[in-house]
Amino acid sequence: MINAPDARQGRDMMLLTADRIIAAEEMLSQADRDLGDGDHGLGMKRGMEAVKAKLAAMEPASVEEVFSAAGMAMMSSMGGASGALFGTVFRAGSKGLTGRPTLDSEGMALFLEAAVEGVRKRGGAEIGDKTMVDALAPAATAARESAALPLGEALSAIAAASEAGKEASRAMVAKFGRAKTLGEACIGFPDAGALSVTIILTAFRDYVSEAS
Repeated sequence: MINAPDARQGRDMMLLTADRIIAAEEMLSQADRDLGDGDHGLGMKRGMEAVKAKLAAMEPASVEEVFSAAGMAMMSSMGGASGALFGTVFRAGSKGLTGRPTLDSEGMALFLEAAVEGVRKRGGAEIGDKTMVDALAPAATAARESAALPLGEALSAIAAASEAGKEASRAMVAKFGRAKTLGEACIGFPDAGALSVTIILTAFRDYVSEAS
């Protein structure tokens, strides 16, 4: 188990995350189709393929640099709302890590808090709107509550909170995107963006728990 990934390990963690999202493309696309659209999976796959290409060509000096580069790659390759919002997760989140060469539990809390703030400012969504915020904000809360724990334990709590938030989105009526036109017909389906958040944070947890 790794308790504070350095720049190289942070890059490897992000590469694992990219592979998880790419492998989940059809699941993410189906989740988006259930809510009236359908391109979320393809967009996330394209973004994470760009992340892999970007990280393969660099030797990062910090985890902050890894996340910033990942966010830039997603913004420049995905387009649309998902590109802007998921790019913001990593671009805004990376600013919470300024001056921190490794990623410990406190750093994870700072990353997620900055990510939530950035996404809220860009998109305007809050918990209960059936968006990625429903998974991301509870994860940030869990991260802050777990900031004194070893990173593996903190990430277990973070991933669980994200999953619970994603599941809670099933009962919500969407207030953003094409899904908002469905009204109560979207009840029963999780938000696709929230699902992507859970995949990302579960990959973080798995990397830290399984790497040696």
